[in-house]
Amino acid sequence: MLARVLTFAVDGVQARRVWVEADVRLGLPAFCVVGLADKAVREARERVRAALVNSGYEFPLRRITVNLAPAHLRKVGPAFDLPLAVALLIASAQLDAAVVERSAVVGELSLTGEVRPVRGVLAVAEAARQHDLLRLVVPRDRAREATLVPGLEVLGIESLDQLVTTLRGEAEPPPLPEPPPDAAEPLPDLSDVRGHNALVPGLEIAAAGGHNLLLQGPPGTGKTMIARRLPSILPPLSPEEAVEVTRIQSVAGVRGAGALVRTRPFRAPHHTISASGLVGGASPPQPGEATLAHHGVLFLDELAEFARSSLEALRQPLEDGHVTIVRGQGATSFPTRFMLVAASNPCPCGGGGAHCRCSAADLARHRRRLSGPLLDRIDILMRVERPPAASLRQQIAPRSAAVAARVVTARERQLARFAGAPERCNAQMTSRQIRELGAVTPAALRLLSELYDRHRLSARGHTRILRVARTVADLDGAATVSPEHVDVAAGLRLDDAPILVGAA
Repeated sequence: MLARVLTFAVDGVQARRVWVEADVRLGLPAFCVVGLADKAVREARERVRAALVNSGYEFPLRRITVNLAPAHLRKVGPAFDLPLAVALLIASAQLDAAVVERSAVVGELSLTGEVRPVRGVLAVAEAARQHDLLRLVVPRDRAREATLVPGLEVLGIESLDQLVTTLRGEAEPPPLPEPPPDAAEPLPDLSDVRGHNALVPGLEIAAAGGHNLLLQGPPGTGKTMIARRLPSILPPLSPEEAVEVTRIQSVAGVRGAGALVRTRPFRAPHHTISASGLVGGASPPQPGEATLAHHGVLFLDELAEFARSSLEALRQPLEDGHVTIVRGQGATSFPTRFMLVAASNPCPCGGGGAHCRCSAADLARHRRRLSGPLLDRIDILMRVERPPAASLRQQIAPRSAAVAARVVTARERQLARFAGAPERCNAQMTSRQIRELGAVTPAALRLLSELYDRHRLSARGHTRILRVARTVADLDGAATVSPEHVDVAAGLRLDDAPILVGAA
């Protein structure tokens, strides 16, 4: 007898439909799984056999062939255990096939028949709705995550026996688990920073436009402290962004059962991370730190200590907003719309300037670690110097809530400007959008042309100054970009030369 049960395989950060086809016929007892299954899926034969027997059901001692279609799609992980068990129950006439029509089943089985949590339930629920399914069977611990997708009946179960009795109508569907309490920790506040009030406008501009930021200065001056408080002034996630961030974290297995993610991600990998760990890799491809920071902040502390190959791998994700990982089985794309925030010492000894004790060779080696193309993709450069003792005692940065309110207002102006477009902030503007929507005055363009020739800017640097200037104008509530706005933007990027204040 042949049975078919619908399930889904997680591919990248999306889910793809898979048919579990089980054929049970007379012959020598055998259990074969085909359809490009990895080792974890092939091991499901033993888990399913034990789970069926220990749950009180008959395991058919016949020739069993299970096909996972489509055969070209790689199937990875233990989430196929439960649909495979249901397919065997239907094929052996222990369960009616009609009870799983227009339903999908995912879950891992223990040897006792307990259903264990799996990754990517939100992605599976979204795919189930796209395929017009009516019901999704998931582990009880992940049922709340699946309910984030409207218009889909979610059945959260704890064991194989509970699922069978529910499908047969012998028991009522189990209630969904209670939503977990909101355990979000408060973000560090900007008012904790002392003696660096002059840096707050630059932080505000970076947050308002989603611009990449580099903090450079001696050790112990507060670079890391400032960077870790940047999320507190970023605007909240939109509903679409929150669902996307939740899906990514669910696929990566970095969150437990819970509600929608409400805070922007902040990822701070160690400088020993590999290129594949930073942008994604492995086989099958898994999301890296750049994807986990999607719609949030990727903080690289001690930037010069990262391997050059890792930093160079960030160039394409920074520019395109996604990264494509190609392996023998195909290509997988991961989103990487993040805000890069980096911190670095001015030299290997950290002193910088007159206090530097490094040799010429040390300085040359330090400069070679940070390539020009990567630095050219950073919009704002701020130097964090050692504050005077009086400023350290008396200067208190404004509270994050006050700065965040101005940032949110500026972002609202940008969203109105990009209505109907995929871009959501000025850092994502294309060159055409800058020309058509930037509203840059001729005087501002003349000033930028002078800076372009004087400082030998690249075409990318020219465009990025315009993006930052548009953000400065949004914070000022100005409809057009004036020379003053270009002046401020250039001052945040061209730190090695005086800025022509008021030049036009």
